[in-house]
Amino acid sequence: MKLQTSIPSQDVDCSYLTDLSPNDRPWDDHALERDQVRNLYLAKGHKYALSMSNCSLWLEFALKPSLDTSDLKFKLQSARFCRVRHCPVCQWRRSLKWRAKFLQVLPKIQDDHSTYQYLFLTLTVKNCPIDTLHQTLTAMNTAWAKLVKRKVFSPVGWVKSAEVTKSKNGEAHPHFHVLLMVKPDYFVRNYISQVEWSDLWRDSMQLDYQPVVHVRKVQPKKLDDPHQGLRDAVCETLKYQVKPSDLVNDADWLCELTKQLHRTRAVSVGGLFKTYLSDLGDEPDDLININDDSSTLLDEDFGKFLFHWQYQDKRYKSNS
Repeated sequence: MKLQTSIPSQDVDCSYLTDLSPNDRPWDDHALERDQVRNLYLAKGHKYALSMSNCSLWLEFALKPSLDTSDLKFKLQSARFCRVRHCPVCQWRRSLKWRAKFLQVLPKIQDDHSTYQYLFLTLTVKNCPIDTLHQTLTAMNTAWAKLVKRKVFSPVGWVKSAEVTKSKNGEAHPHFHVLLMVKPDYFVRNYISQVEWSDLWRDSMQLDYQPVVHVRKVQPKKLDDPHQGLRDAVCETLKYQVKPSDLVNDADWLCELTKQLHRTRAVSVGGLFKTYLSDLGDEPDDLININDDSSTLLDEDFGKFLFHWQYQDKRYKSNS
């Protein structure tokens, strides 16, 4: 068996996590972003700087054989996370957890509703000053609650996530990504065009302008895997609430964002999806066992590896 790529000989320095497991490169990337965000909090004397200083400084992996290949793969066994909402490491793990939870029940949803189809909807509003973001998101959530009660609203299930991006002039751009489940006859009897979606959103938000709205049918991407398109739509819906690149370059914007998003909900579900995913969007208890590839790994392991974050190298390195 081999470890994803061939393990170098003992006289070669192979103690870095990404040398042993290139697929684990996101750990290095997000840990670097974590340090950048922590330093911004520290510069403003924010309490989250201390919590983030102790986040994911070490990672313990078990080397496990894959069920369907001859490879050995690393599986995270232990780590300490700060759970700060805008910590790039914790935000990444939280997003992976939500995705894994949805993808785990997706076969059941499709078995129970095999002829139903899916839409991917994006709802936007004009940019707002960062210090009015909470107020804008509250209005957007209120408008969504009105929209789903309209008679013309025909989807039978939905999962909605809020994303916030930073504009060039420092304003916030809040928008919703929504995965919608529709009945088989939606495109024949209950179809809502993009223009009609925009009108519905404008009226629900009570806007004096026509908002930008995008909607598309979720299509299969591969002939040999007809569900890949839906899985991709799930991942697109349940991505980061704020891109790490928007978190790492402005201490004042970061601290105000932190204040504005306090006690707001990033993900919510409704309709038939709530039957399967009532707790989706809740803070995950476990950020270690994501279960994204656990089904392909055997229980036995070939040893434990402990990696520590090296500030100078900006990489995780083993003590051995």
